[in-house]
Amino acid sequence: MIGEKTLNSIIPENDEQASWLIVFADMMTLLLVFFILLYTLSSFETGKYKTAISKVKTQLKNDSELTAFAELMELPETLDTQIIIEDITGLRSRKENLIQDINKFADKGGKTNDIATHVLKGKIIVRIKGKALFKSSKAELNKEALPVLDEIVKVLFDYPEYNINIKGHTDDIPISTEKFPSNWELSAVRATSVLKHLIKRGIKPERLTATGYGKILPLISNDTEEHRALNRRVEFVLEKKENLY
Repeated sequence: MIGEKTLNSIIPENDEQASWLIVFADMMTLLLVFFILLYTLSSFETGKYKTAISKVKTQLKNDSELTAFAELMELPETLDTQIIIEDITGLRSRKENLIQDINKFADKGGKTNDIATHVLKGKIIVRIKGKALFKSSKAELNKEALPVLDEIVKVLFDYPEYNINIKGHTDDIPISTEKFPSNWELSAVRATSVLKHLIKRGIKPERLTATGYGKILPLISNDTEEHRALNRRVEFVLEKKENLY
């Protein structure tokens, strides 16, 4: 008798009172499917993903709406690459977003041959070929270079937590002019020219440094003109501030 009373006390007597239980059960089921999906996507390949989804669909076969929901999560048959959870949810890190924004601007402006981005020891390095910014043996920015730098400035504005070290590099051909006695001076003044332009466009000076390295850090051996052209470059080394607040 006690068991019957207890059971009757929690089960509503009519359908109207029981309707909230149906909604609640559906919501719990959806949440279960969602968290299973998140757990599966934390690290998986498409084969394992499809297997997991097929199991979910089997369990939900009696509920057409939830089965349809599971079908929406299926991947195209042509997709054979690994997927990470950030690709599904859009929850990328700030560093990943910064790299993506720079690459988008390079792709959109058709500058992928002149601009390259990579990560080294936690720092983001944006490399621009020297010919895209300066004429030979000159440190004044080309007019064509200004829109490129302005687009970079737009990206950097959105990431104030990053300091910007501008590094100038040359090839190994000696230079000796009245203005630039050596490649050291040329690389340093080029880096400073870029720094001044960024300040002019509104980047805070305390975020910026400029350094000239001359020929001492080549990307590749200076054995051909093509290789020398690769070594003539300006790099933006983006490093997150240690004490932002």
